[in-house]
Amino acid sequence: MYDLDNMQVPTTLMEAVKSKHTNPEAVFIAGGTDVLIKMREGKLAGKSLISLHDIKVLKGVTIDDAGMICIRPATTFSHITYDPIIQKHLPMLGLAVDQVGGPQIRNMGTIGGNICNGVTSADSASTLFTYNAELEIMSYPDLSRRVSIHDFYKGPGRVDLSSNELLTGIYIKKENYDGFHGHYIKYAMRNAMDIATLGCAVNVKLDENKQTIEEARLAFGVAGPTPMRCPHAEAAICGQPLNQHTLELFSETALTEVNPRTSWRASKDFRLQLVKELSHRGLMEAIHLGGGKIND
Repeated sequence: MYDLDNMQVPTTLMEAVKSKHTNPEAVFIAGGTDVLIKMREGKLAGKSLISLHDIKVLKGVTIDDAGMICIRPATTFSHITYDPIIQKHLPMLGLAVDQVGGPQIRNMGTIGGNICNGVTSADSASTLFTYNAELEIMSYPDLSRRVSIHDFYKGPGRVDLSSNELLTGIYIKKENYDGFHGHYIKYAMRNAMDIATLGCAVNVKLDENKQTIEEARLAFGVAGPTPMRCPHAEAAICGQPLNQHTLELFSETALTEVNPRTSWRASKDFRLQLVKELSHRGLMEAIHLGGGKIND
């Protein structure tokens, strides 16, 4: 049994934000894979729920004439993985969300929920960091704003979303994916259905001759209190040749930017070792996907 006051099931976006405006303490629910667990644990006992399930405009992936990709927040992980736009332009994101939980979770859980719960281990978050995603947020009656995903995370479990606001879109500009090739690696204590001990996303653009790195982006989950980028590691390898020294420079510099903690899942020292190893492997695979070859 779930201890809830009531559930509203709006069919339009305006109905949803109006309901939240009327009752700021109500909780939005999409897939329910996080909200229902919190209710069973008593953390959301007695709350009213506002279901987003029947609002069609909050689902799906589109691309416009300028190449801007929009992912709606109530799109499930499974739909994202197999969406043709994602497979063609953002395959790393499809790979990342395909590692969330098990098939049942991926069929129900949504990318918006994964972002808005604010946890550093969210598999979609670090990947979206390397795509410089922008988040569209709406409140009643028709107020809308956009915020960079880099500014959205405020601390453990805290995001830039007020009590009367709803995430309505995740936008990625063409310049942030065109020519890039990326790879996501999740290390967990089990091979499946476990949260990340560390997550690592690497996005790379090679020069025209596939000989040097034109641009690199590196993001981690669980390497700090929020998902994070490593700008110094990224800058260190720009213009560098595709060799072992560049791989080592990348991973060694990343170590100076992270601040993982010790938890029951892993010690800080173990996570630091993962930062070094996964950034090295991630860069190597991203270069390979981009048509480059690592020289000795």
